[in-house]
Amino acid sequence: TDDISTRVMPYILQMLKTHGRTFFTWLGTTPTITIMDPEQIKEVFNKVYDFQKPHTFPLGNVIATGLANYDGEKWAKHRRIINPAFHLEKIKNMVPVFHQSCSEVVGKWDKIVSDKGSSCEVDVWPGLVSMTADVISRTAFGSSYKEGQRMFELQGELAQLVRLSFLKAFIPGYIYLPTKNNRRMKAASREIQVILRRIINKRLRAREAGEAPSGDLLGILLESNSGQAKGNEMSIEDVMEECELFYFAGQETTSVFLVWTMVMLSQHQDWQARAREEVKQVFGDKEPDTEGLNQLKVMTMILYEVLRLYPPLPQMTRAIHKEMKLGDLTLPGGVQISLPTLLVHRDTQLWGSDAAEFKPKRFKDGVSKATMGQVSFFPFAWGPRICIGQNFAMMEAKMALALILQRFSFELSPSYAYAPYIVITLHPQFGAHLILHKI
Repeated sequence: TDDISTRVMPYILQMLKTHGRTFFTWLGTTPTITIMDPEQIKEVFNKVYDFQKPHTFPLGNVIATGLANYDGEKWAKHRRIINPAFHLEKIKNMVPVFHQSCSEVVGKWDKIVSDKGSSCEVDVWPGLVSMTADVISRTAFGSSYKEGQRMFELQGELAQLVRLSFLKAFIPGYIYLPTKNNRRMKAASREIQVILRRIINKRLRAREAGEAPSGDLLGILLESNSGQAKGNEMSIEDVMEECELFYFAGQETTSVFLVWTMVMLSQHQDWQARAREEVKQVFGDKEPDTEGLNQLKVMTMILYEVLRLYPPLPQMTRAIHKEMKLGDLTLPGGVQISLPTLLVHRDTQLWGSDAAEFKPKRFKDGVSKATMGQVSFFPFAWGPRICIGQNFAMMEAKMALALILQRFSFELSPSYAYAPYIVITLHPQFGAHLILHKI
């Protein structure tokens, strides 16, 4: 795992070595300051009205807007309305859905392995992608699950198109040219809007007809929205944007989180055995439930350590619009601030000389002990804007892993190629070819 920084962030790494832990660069026409100091990082995350989300990437809105990209009053309003959807009580009700989606994929793997005897090579990456997409389709849209699935297929295609156009998008006016990619992006975006509007209008009509609200994310969101004072509620367009964000935030990140967890446990068989032993102790062969998943201490340590070494979002950025003090720096308006999560998480000054090594024991007493109270671990961001779905993601990851560990042991296949690369999130470029052994 030690060559990941040079592989995915060679430029920033080189600048750190040459210019120290705070340095200045130009990103196109945008002046950018990169910071590694936990105190400064804490200040950036805490002062949400001063350090805002940047809007410099031309294709950002193609993938998703919504809560993750709003600032100021609009962000505060949306956060307030969406919060109820992610209360622990609501997540508890979604655990059976996590089980259903995860079981389907594990069942498919089981069939592939059984057909070959008791072990065979499987690229687990596509399965994890379809599993997390299935979870988010069912939990976001429940009864409208099939329509939601089509929307998510289109969003997956959009993300792929954005990746292909990533660098060209910085050429002024490029996104307005009628290239094949740009035309397809527009068409996919339009189809997504049509599907969403149809699902939402159907729900609103059902509400008016006196039907009870459904317990999926969309139902909870519409229920919470209807309880707002006049003028404080979201528009239909706002609700649509939040639904688009559910997919990108809920599917992309969790699939990469799970794939790196399986890769790490393939390399560290001792931790895989310990995690399986714990799952056996808590559940035996029974179906994992919320109460049991909350007792999995070893698994939680493993998941935190994977999030440290392989944060799904390897870099976060903020922008300032007026002159600001940041620690001992005075920054002019218009500056972008880069927080290289992956490098902070692997910084030997903050984590010790073994920072690049997989050692889940670091987290045996929780995150604040592991970080000694510093903001040196922020896979879900930090402060008031911490990811609203972090408990959802952790619970889904625990369910998936518990089911996988009950059925299989796994190791790296000789054909596995280690190739993390950044496509917004941290993907395995050539998949994750593992040998699965039936237990």
